[in-house]
Amino acid sequence: MISESAPTEWKDSYYAGEDALFAQTTLLAFLDARVKAGFIQELADKGIYFTTAVKCAKTNYGIQTATIQECSHLLEKELHQFPNLKVYMLMGDSAIKAINTIARRSGEKGVIPAGPTYKIRSQEYFWHGRRVFPSYLQAGPSFFIEKSKRKMIAEDISAAMKLL
Repeated sequence: MISESAPTEWKDSYYAGEDALFAQTTLLAFLDARVKAGFIQELADKGIYFTTAVKCAKTNYGIQTATIQECSHLLEKELHQFPNLKVYMLMGDSAIKAINTIARRSGEKGVIPAGPTYKIRSQEYFWHGRRVFPSYLQAGPSFFIEKSKRKMIAEDISAAMKLL
């Protein structure tokens, strides 16, 4: 998720693990999108805030829909901490499901329709007046293998950055 400002105390604690695979692949994804940063903290200083869509620990290989629904309450509270958000980047299916769960719980329709990411990512979506970009997960070892997804991630990040 990209915001105008992220609280300093959150940045200091969250971005401490610069050598983690998440940090490495995220920095590469932004570099692919022509956004230069050597550290996650540099992206945070630009007003980009990263968070996990599911705030509960995984119990299996994947994340069950029930877990996303249950844990989305925590994400919803966190999102309210950022009233100046400009763009939501939904990196992966779990993030898409989490935002849709939050929207439906408040009586709205889902933000992102069901479907394969490569099809839905080319459409424009809005939620609470902010642009929403569904994309692929930029973290993990598959980032280095799946070149077409990596290219699409870079395109999505680049489009989001233009709105800041």
